[in-house]
Amino acid sequence: MPAETFEFQVEARQLLQMMIHSIYSNKDVFLRELISNSSDALDKLRLETLRDDSLQADTSDLHIAIEADQEKRTLTVRDNGIGMSHDEVVQLIGTIANSGTAKFLQELKDAKDATASEELIGQFGVGFYSSFMVADEVTLLTRRAGEDTGTRWQSSGEGTYTVESVEDAPQGTSVTLRLKPEDTEDKLFDYTSPWKIREIVKRYSDFITWPIRMAATGAEEGEEPGTETVNSMKALWARSKDSVTDEEYSELYKHISHDWTDPLETIRMQAEGTFEYQALLFLPSHAPQDLFMQDHKRGVQLYVKRVFIMDDCEALMPTYLRFVKGVVDAQDLSLNVSREILQQDRQIEMMRRRLVKKVLSTVKDMRSGSPEKYDTFWKEFGRVLKEGLFQDFENRDAILEISSFASTQDEEGLTTLRSYVERMKEGQEQIYYMTGESRAAMESSPHMEAFRAKGFEVLLLTDPVDEVWVQSVPEFDGKPLQSISKGEVDLDTDEEKKEVEAEREKQQQDYAGLLTWMTEQLGDTVKEVRLSSRLTVSPACIVSDTHDVTPALENMYRAMGQEVPQIKRILELNPSHALISGLKKAYTERKDEEGAGTELAETAELVHGLALLSDGGELSDPSRFSRLMADRLERTL
Repeated sequence: MPAETFEFQVEARQLLQMMIHSIYSNKDVFLRELISNSSDALDKLRLETLRDDSLQADTSDLHIAIEADQEKRTLTVRDNGIGMSHDEVVQLIGTIANSGTAKFLQELKDAKDATASEELIGQFGVGFYSSFMVADEVTLLTRRAGEDTGTRWQSSGEGTYTVESVEDAPQGTSVTLRLKPEDTEDKLFDYTSPWKIREIVKRYSDFITWPIRMAATGAEEGEEPGTETVNSMKALWARSKDSVTDEEYSELYKHISHDWTDPLETIRMQAEGTFEYQALLFLPSHAPQDLFMQDHKRGVQLYVKRVFIMDDCEALMPTYLRFVKGVVDAQDLSLNVSREILQQDRQIEMMRRRLVKKVLSTVKDMRSGSPEKYDTFWKEFGRVLKEGLFQDFENRDAILEISSFASTQDEEGLTTLRSYVERMKEGQEQIYYMTGESRAAMESSPHMEAFRAKGFEVLLLTDPVDEVWVQSVPEFDGKPLQSISKGEVDLDTDEEKKEVEAEREKQQQDYAGLLTWMTEQLGDTVKEVRLSSRLTVSPACIVSDTHDVTPALENMYRAMGQEVPQIKRILELNPSHALISGLKKAYTERKDEEGAGTELAETAELVHGLALLSDGGELSDPSRFSRLMADRLERTL
């Protein structure tokens, strides 16, 4: 039967021209696509032979072969799979009518730059037609298993193609590319070079089920070169757990993470049903140095039917789990869409949710079953995991359950919120916490005095992220979280309140004039001056209002370049302290004396400055504070 000449459909012709002339960055993916097609053909043949006993097909040595001829500048990818009939070649290869060409073409045109276009091709490919990125001419020879006659398809991508019948075609499909001369001249893109072929196979197709063979290197002169398998076929996630050793898991982890240590924990996952996928995830044993850098790569590797699709698939792993490494292999994904649409894909979102829950449940099991491993994990990644408390509302409770915090209850160890709640004093309704730069600074803070005196446990939160998440987590197990440096504190029992009620009312009356006067004097810097129930030793402290942003968080926002209006704090005075009672006495006796007002105002300013410093704050005018303090010390001497 003589060769017949056909014309490509208009859309297909436009796509081919864009392939040849515009999309020229990530050309290596053409080999991935051809190998993927061959792998599918081998899978189909095995399935057909199981379904149809009458199918006459050779399945004794199913494989993919890659043959390169440097002199003729040709590259051939061959398989002995199911093959195609004449009609299938015309319908599938000749027209690509069923492959979403129009939609893909529009996305390709909408891509703003070469990199975006490369992502459309390189990550989601258009299969067979990606060959024209590197080839002047493509020849496909195929024969469907069980049929006697094969078919040859040939095209230079200029708008037409030829199809003819071939009598002696072997079972399966071979695609031969006559490579563009410029690719051969550039050694980085010489696709007839054995090292280049091996590099692409290792990157994209190393875990393909079927052996990928090519001529072996290192044959002696005059000897016929043999063949070698260039892919490992070791898709550990697809093998049973009992058939994989810890050493093999560690080897795979080191390969994909570029880490030199063994993983802390290995997580296997298999989802079956309407949407099937397998996952093999790893929790590292130490945090990388760039974990908190903006350009830190996150996400796991995404495969589809063991074919590599992309590194660092951010759509599969949230930011707060950016340390998780591993592989996710899906059986079916829509790959003819852009990266942005992929992130919104329902299947991707479903995978992401299940992966996150699996990682969190593994950490929970680790905490109860392997405390030493958990301690290592929390030391290395606790700060990152806590980001999920304000990023992932759906899993917030699960993250709270596996989080650990320093506490006044234990000077060395950490505690969980669950353990804290179990130890709460009778009648205690809140979970008390304090944020600060260090444990030592918080333990010496005036805010801690009443809690220490009353024996209340306080969580000590020292990570910068703690300033953020406590704003978005109102409670745990029905117990509100309460900052000891915010709002008013009342730790007395009902009986104690009755005993001190009269005394407090008297103090409030005695100090009313001083409090009003100090509020006026310090009005530029404080919102209110009031008596304190949280101080037992210190003369004064600075307190934030219940819903105010903390000073530390305020500084964090400003460091990030965000404008934050100045927030006035509350100054609390300890009426039992000699300095405060002395100030009240001086104010009562000398407020009307000439010149006394300035001296009293300076004393009020010093009290506020001392409280600000004890809280770790910054003075607005340090030199003035030092001058006033030196003057007072001089007079006492």
